Amino acid sequence: MSSPPTPTSPRVSVELPTLESVHEARKRIAPHVLRTPLVRLNTTSNRDDENGGEAADQTPEIYLKLENLQHTGCFKARGAFNALLSASKGESLKNGVVTASAGNFGQGLAWCAMNLRISCTVVVPDSAPQTKLAALKSYNAEVVKVTYDQWWATMEARRAVGYEHKLFIHPCSENEVFSGNGTIALEILEDLPDVDAVIVPFGGGGMCVGVGSVMKEMRPQCKVFPVEVETAAPLRAAYAAGSPTKCPYTRSFVDGIGASTVLREMWPLVKSVSEEPLCVSLEDVARAVHTMVKANHVVAEGAGAAPVAAGRNGLAGSGKVVAVVSGGNIDVDALAVILQGEIPTPAGREADKDT
Repeated sequence: MSSPPTPTSPRVSVELPTLESVHEARKRIAPHVLRTPLVRLNTTSNRDDENGGEAADQTPEIYLKLENLQHTGCFKARGAFNALLSASKGESLKNGVVTASAGNFGQGLAWCAMNLRISCTVVVPDSAPQTKLAALKSYNAEVVKVTYDQWWATMEARRAVGYEHKLFIHPCSENEVFSGNGTIALEILEDLPDVDAVIVPFGGGGMCVGVGSVMKEMRPQCKVFPVEVETAAPLRAAYAAGSPTKCPYTRSFVDGIGASTVLREMWPLVKSVSEEPLCVSLEDVARAVHTMVKANHVVAEGAGAAPVAAGRNGLAGSGKVVAVVSGGNIDVDALAVILQGEIPTPAGREADKDT
């Protein structure tokens, strides 16, 4: 893949998932994915810590939806399996599948494809962490490393140059992926029917659309908040500009979320089912990773810890707040640095730039 593909305004027909489609997805993927637990975070919020307990009445009850326990260590298997098992794909699977992923969706798709005996190719940015690359190869995926700009162009074009014979499954902007992701919300409502807010990490928006659509229909009083990290916050920039726009993007250990812009087809969907985005710092995220290890013996990657950071900072309000811990695929070296009270610096940081 020597040159980036040129986005060509491909056919994009995505829409909010219906409750029927989410329930169908749940039945379809049930034999293949885990029903993950919802547990209470065993600590107070940052606000309560700082105020010595004086703000106890305003302290949210934070619950962790542990998608890091999912197959491949991330929620992505839900949407990936639903996409592969959907009847609409039919004969198109015979040549295999291809996707563009920073690691987690690629792992989910590769694991599903391996189980279904389908070949899988994953186009990854050169910043993808070694932990995720090793996992992709362990699932027999063909890994194609490209620059970040080439990778993002593949996402926008919805095709991978040289792999047009394979079915391209988008990691976030895909109807079947929305429905698969929506099954997370069904489980949350079963375990915590009176939930007041759900915080989801915002990468491409697939989880936000899936979870937000279900909550809007089944518990409209529950607010769904997407959360970004301040070093890569395209949704916040889109709200400020009124439409998707380029924003500064700086690589960090929070590699599972963040981009230089919001996909245009995702913008109206995300706006219709969620609140304006929350934003947290790298320090907040690192502190949340450390807190979950110490308080709940839970290992989360940066993207999975961002919702916890936002909840502990009180950004989603008080009441019963669910933080979706989207994944646990963090490099061991990065985790060690965090547990020492520091913030990891990704390899190749000198390549960071505003895009």
